[in-house]
Amino acid sequence: MANEKFMKTMQPDAELGAVIGNEPVARPTAVKKIWDYIKKNNLQDKVNKRNINADEKLLKVFAGKKQVTMFELAGILGKHLK
Repeated sequence: MANEKFMKTMQPDAELGAVIGNEPVARPTAVKKIWDYIKKNNLQDKVNKRNINADEKLLKVFAGKKQVTMFELAGILGKHLK
């Protein structure tokens, strides 16, 4: 049952939708899409690969934080999926 909840499609809010698109997605798909965006735009910190540097779009998703760790990312995404 927990797996069903994990795979449930959820609607990204406007901030996250600007990064991954506005279509409803399952949480693992949202994580994959945001990582694709991070890699495409070279936003992983060059010194510490565990850190993600925000561009203009991610700054809104990250609530104004200029840098977050990859471990914070899942929690942040959860706040933007309904």
